[in-house]
Amino acid sequence: MSGSGKKRPSLVAERRYQKTATPAKKPAAKTSRARRPARRPARRRGNIFSRIFFGLFGWIFRLIWKITLRGGVVTGLILALAVGYFYATLPPVGDLLDARARGSVTLLDRDGQVFAWRGEQFGGQITAETVSEDLRDAVVATEDKRFYRHFGLSPRGVAGAVRINLREGRGPLSGNGGSTITQQTAKLLCIGVPYDLKVWKTEAEYEADCRTGSVWRKVKEAVYAMAMEVKYTKNEILTIYLNRAYLGAGSRGFEAASQRYFGKSAAEVGPAEAAMLAGLLTAPSRYAPTANLQRSQDRARVIVGLMEDQGYLSSDEAEQARRNPAQLSQAAEARAGGYFADWVMDSGPNFLTNDTTEDVILRTTFDPRIQQAAEDALQTIFDTKVKEGSEAQAAVVVMSADGAVRAMVGGRKFRGVAGQFNRAIQAKRQTGSAFKPFVYAAALDLGYGYDATVIDEPITIIIPGSGPWSPTNYDNRFHGRVTLTEALKQSYNIPAVQIAQFVGLDNVRTIAEDFGIKSDLALGPALALGASESTLIEMTGAYAGILNGGSSVTPYGMTELRLQGDNSVIMGQEGGMGERVITPQAAEQLIYMMNQVVNGGTGARARLDDREAAGKTGTTQAARDAWFLGFTADYVAGVWMGYDDNRPLSGVTGGGLPAEIWREVMVGVHQGLPATPLPMMRPAAAPQVQVTEEWQKREERGNNRQKQPNRNKQRNDNDAEQILLNVLGALLGRN
Repeated sequence: MSGSGKKRPSLVAERRYQKTATPAKKPAAKTSRARRPARRPARRRGNIFSRIFFGLFGWIFRLIWKITLRGGVVTGLILALAVGYFYATLPPVGDLLDARARGSVTLLDRDGQVFAWRGEQFGGQITAETVSEDLRDAVVATEDKRFYRHFGLSPRGVAGAVRINLREGRGPLSGNGGSTITQQTAKLLCIGVPYDLKVWKTEAEYEADCRTGSVWRKVKEAVYAMAMEVKYTKNEILTIYLNRAYLGAGSRGFEAASQRYFGKSAAEVGPAEAAMLAGLLTAPSRYAPTANLQRSQDRARVIVGLMEDQGYLSSDEAEQARRNPAQLSQAAEARAGGYFADWVMDSGPNFLTNDTTEDVILRTTFDPRIQQAAEDALQTIFDTKVKEGSEAQAAVVVMSADGAVRAMVGGRKFRGVAGQFNRAIQAKRQTGSAFKPFVYAAALDLGYGYDATVIDEPITIIIPGSGPWSPTNYDNRFHGRVTLTEALKQSYNIPAVQIAQFVGLDNVRTIAEDFGIKSDLALGPALALGASESTLIEMTGAYAGILNGGSSVTPYGMTELRLQGDNSVIMGQEGGMGERVITPQAAEQLIYMMNQVVNGGTGARARLDDREAAGKTGTTQAARDAWFLGFTADYVAGVWMGYDDNRPLSGVTGGGLPAEIWREVMVGVHQGLPATPLPMMRPAAAPQVQVTEEWQKREERGNNRQKQPNRNKQRNDNDAEQILLNVLGALLGRN
């Protein structure tokens, strides 16, 4: 080998060289992968059951997550579509402020000034920016303290309400609802469903349906609330709420309520008044200050505490509001119209008054000055001359001679007592001697004069089915022959009964009915003594007929009725004068006789210092009713006093407290008015009866017989008939 000259390369060296010099990269890559450690098979942990459990749990979790995610997306889309739908249906804010389905009635007095409202009164549009800051804060503090922070719903509020409901043993959605102001506004809007007479018979049914608390209703309400949050600003939502909320006494919205209760705008109320108004939102009828002022004030104190806790009031401001709670203003109470407004509302057709769907203007005969005089007079007498704590009631009516009612007091108001029972028009009570002028009117109309005479002596009348009846005088005496004037002046019973018998009970009944007393009148001789029942307004109207010269009168309070914004009068009345009942001469004589009642007769306490007056007292059996009715040349007034439960008055007659109340009323009514003489006859001298010795003896014998009533009761029918003939023979003989 060496001989060849060629050196054989080392086998090992060549191999290294070749491997090192080999440029191929693929084998190197393969060598690199070959050097990686081989993977060991995963060791299964746990047994087969645990593996199945965890595998199944993971699968369920992944499935729920997918469903929830997809369901959430779908729900979100549906919610967005629902919100969008309601958003598209929401009108401008201004179209949502007047919530009324019913109309209102604005009552004007005789001078055309507003004195009362009825129906659903809307005080006018207000905004969250224009109302008092205290009022805005009180509403938010009371109804939704997170109002400016939520999106229409308050999960915290709902959770808290559910917790309260469950704790108190109610269902989770029963009772407290945790509703936001936005949700409450959605409910006030009835979720956009308008009132339709074809669907709901009454507005009450419509509102009840809007307040339904079903789950589906709650869902719709929540969606509608979110749509409102998108459509309107927070202040716009609050504006709708402030205008639509019902706050009692027929007031829709805080402006109407503020005017109703405090006589001022909602922009002017302070913390105490704002708290009282906000407190009405929970239960308007229960907390209305006109129903129970103390209850309303107690509720307002709670609201003041909330305002203080939430930083709307300082501790000093809150304490000031507690020490000086809101009061019903006198002006606001007067604007309620009281008994008069309630009465006059019934004088027109219901579809234009109590049940109107239009806004109506009703002009009346009401006189606020006279109303105040009547109320003050009644209060003065009860404060100074009636025992403290007395439950006796009284009523007053004042009218003009044509029947135009100027004032009406239907009773004394006791604090905490709700209701408006109007004793002036609803209470039918026996009239007593206040009925006697109609007995004398019948005689005068037949031609007998004021100076005709009648014998006041014992009589017994046989009443078919009842037996003998022997009337007596109030003083238990007999007075012999007296003139008609004297008999009425002193309110003698026996002469009134004899005259009624002579002229005929039917004639007396006709005269009274023609003068306007429509109540059922007694059929027997006790008619002359006021055994029949009547109302104060009927009696006052009948007396007005005497004043105006003997023509009938229909009391009225409405002069015209028209729609708001329309000058065309739908209904109107210019006066209440009717047909003539008695002759003018008879009326003039009767007025003179009634003037004598006031000038020294049973009605002396009603006498006025600066002008002529005429009237008549009335006291019923056991003094259960006491009356005084009378007039001047300008006004007629009637006063009734008694107990609602018909128990007797103590020491009260018609010539006592009722006459004094009448006098106080008339002094106030005529303040500043010139004195006008009564339209009566004026004899040169008062009629007199010559009292002879014979009549003195007869009077004495009559008085002795009065002390022995049993003897009179045992007379037989023949004796009674003979006495009646003697009486009729002596009746109305001239002196």
